[in-house]
Order: sequence, then structure tokens, then C-alpha cells
Amino acid sequence: MSVEETETEVLLTHKNGSTVRILKFGANVLSWQLADKTEKLWLSTAAKLDGSKAVRGGIPLVFPVFGKSKDPDHPTFPLPQHGFARNSHWEFLGQTTESPLAVQFGLGPENVDPESLKLWDKGQNDFTLILTVALDEESLKTTIDVENTGKHDFEFNWLFHTYNRVPDITDVLVTNFTDAKCYDQLLAEEYSEKAPIISFHEEFDRIYKDVEQHKIAQIVDKGKVLTEVHRENLPDCVVWNPWIKKSEGMGDFEPKSGYHNMLCIEPGHVGDFYKLASGKKWTASQELVSGGEIKVQTNIFS
Repeated sequence: MSVEETETEVLLTHKNGSTVRILKFGANVLSWQLADKTEKLWLSTAAKLDGSKAVRGGIPLVFPVFGKSKDPDHPTFPLPQHGFARNSHWEFLGQTTESPLAVQFGLGPENVDPESLKLWDKGQNDFTLILTVALDEESLKTTIDVENTGKHDFEFNWLFHTYNRVPDITDVLVTNFTDAKCYDQLLAEEYSEKAPIISFHEEFDRIYKDVEQHKIAQIVDKGKVLTEVHRENLPDCVVWNPWIKKSEGMGDFEPKSGYHNMLCIEPGHVGDFYKLASGKKWTASQELVSGGEIKVQTNIFS
């Protein structure tokens, strides 16, 4: 077990040889490799790792707004897309446990660009974010604690914008969203998901809302479970693949054929805002587990 810190990154190495690489900018997990060197996350070859912009790939952190707020009266409306957590330099707080091997990063108003901070409710919100990254033999867990340390209640979204690596998106299926309430961002329509499995043959961008906590999203490739996505206190899940046209329009998305090898399954609290009272704390997590058996958690015959 080891934790190595450089000026810009932190590297965790498990005793079995698996590793996690975390960029201090955005506290963005860049890589999760298993003991056999299989890479589980997708990172654009054109991703900016110098702090000049948010990282394209890995696990970007979305706070305090998902997307761009559509309500001009909401305190998050002036913020840019996905807020400021992914564009801020987090403080490395050190190792917390040996088994699982875990480290923490912190973010407060003092770490955020003052001009960006002013865009959220005129800069009056005081907060502390603590991210815990825990590496085990076949799993990676990311936990977020959001504490309202100010005098005012505030509302926020949270999202783990996870880019999973896949061999070929056209062979991939995702399970266990049947009957979930779905907002299709491409159609701007809401409906109940009736497909027993999700497949990918064009651009895909859906928000699954209020998904039961016991439901495990599984990424399946030709009958083999690649990754299971477990959620704690995160009711929603975004599923996204940009496909051809959108990939071409993103300057930091490389190679342009990279959409074949990535799939975002993003646990979050984005269907609505979470209101956090002064002095209170909110905690949530995602756990990525490599492999597993196919689990059917919905009645596909109803």
C-alpha cells in the first residue's frame, strides 16, 4: 500500500497492484487500473491537466449546479455549466485509512476563484466539501461530504460525472433502469423507461430520476459484466454518450472516435436541488465495482 503525492497529483497503489491517479485540480480521478493493468476509466488524450479548464474524462465533480440552470431566479443561474468544483484546486488532506486505501481532498470558498464564487448567490454561501477516494482490490469508492458552514441555507446539485471505459459502445448494454422516470435531454421529454436493457447506437443523453437506491446499474459487454455502479444517497443517474457529431464539436475530446470507448454513468442529485440548512451536512457516494454477475432487478415482464 502506498500514497505518493506530487505537486499536481496523488497516486494510490494497492497491495495487489491496482492503482488510482487523482489530479488535485478538480480532485479529478484520472485513472483507475486493476492489478492486471486494465484501465477502467476513459480519459481524453486532449484533456487539459494544467488547470486551464475542466478535465475531459475520469471522474469530474459537478457542484453546485448540474448543466446550466434554466431558472433565472435561482441562485445558481449565473454560474457556468456544471459549477466550479471541477475548475478549482482542491487541497490534499492526506491518507485516512489503510484498508481500504483511502485519501481525502477538501474544497472551501478560499479555494475557489473569487469571481466564480460571486456568481453563486452573490458569494454569500460558506461551505466545506470533503471528497474521500477509497481503493480496494476490485472497487473504487468516491464519497462526498457537503457541509453548510455559513449562516444561510443553500441549494445545490451534485454529480459524479464518471467516464467508464468500454471496448466498443455498440456492444455494450446497461441494465436495471426499467420503469425509472426518465428525462430525455435530446427529445426534451419525460417518460417512464420501458426498455429492459439500454443499448447505444446514436447520441444518448438521459437523466433517470428517483431510481431506487438498491438498483445497481451494470455495464455489460457481450454477456460479461464490466462494471457495477452502486449509489448511496444519490437518487438520480445520468447516462450519456456524445456519439459522432457532438464529439467532433468538443475541442478537448480526442480521439474523435473515442465515443466508441466511453460511457458516462453519472450518479447524482440533479433531478432537483438539495436544500442544505445552515450547520448541516449531506453525504453521498458512488462505488464502482469491477466484474460481477448479471442481476435483473426489474420485472421485465410487467
